[in-house]
Amino acid sequence: QVQLVESGGGVVQAGGPLRLSCAASGRTFSNYAMGWFRQAPGKDRELTAAISLNGQNTYYADSVKGRFAISRDNSNNMVYLHINNLKPEDTAVYYCAAREAYRRNRIEDYRYWGQGTQVTVSS
Repeated sequence: QVQLVESGGGVVQAGGPLRLSCAASGRTFSNYAMGWFRQAPGKDRELTAAISLNGQNTYYADSVKGRFAISRDNSNNMVYLHINNLKPEDTAVYYCAAREAYRRNRIEDYRYWGQGTQVTVSS
């Protein structure tokens, strides 16, 4: 089991930055690829960014490229999502998730999920 706890959400002004954090515990953190998902009201949960075991490879959804940056600190079992130039359409619950490295980068391949942190962007 991997336990994930997100933090850093809140109400933020459009145009500003935000850093979301995800603390992992349980099994060896560095054995898992990590992803940040979000779900806006009435919409499906979508993958925004993912990072490989050692952090050398990253993936970004087209909708967030250039504004989102994912990083991880394996020594402290943390993964981060840095968001710049926040937009009202970024309003969503953001989830941290973990998958085994051999699995594909699809939502159904992520086995462990946090409870989510709400991000609300005011214009």
